[in-house]
Amino acid sequence: MAHSRHPCRSTSRGRSPQPIAEVLSELISRRGYGRVQASNQLHHAWCQAVGKSLAQFSRPGKLRGNTLEVVVADSTLVQEFTFQKIQLLEALNGQLEHHDIRELRFRVGAIDSP
Repeated sequence: MAHSRHPCRSTSRGRSPQPIAEVLSELISRRGYGRVQASNQLHHAWCQAVGKSLAQFSRPGKLRGNTLEVVVADSTLVQEFTFQKIQLLEALNGQLEHHDIRELRFRVGAIDSP
């Protein structure tokens, strides 16, 4: 006689069900949604910190450790942002709960249009 499976029984033996929060967290981590959300939060915080007029000529790049790379349209703006570095760090850290940005590194590069 063939063994029939009960539809409510787990197919993996020895494993107990995981809480849904753990399953969702693992899925988000695997799919990279967390990075996308963090990137969006960082972009929003940067726009708020520098203001709308300067945000169009700059964008946050990679966050490595506690250092945020910022891509800027030209060298004149790199100098301007360098003068404002302390205020920018305070503004960013005031808006971002899960980051402790201690350094900003500016580089000239292409700025994508929104």
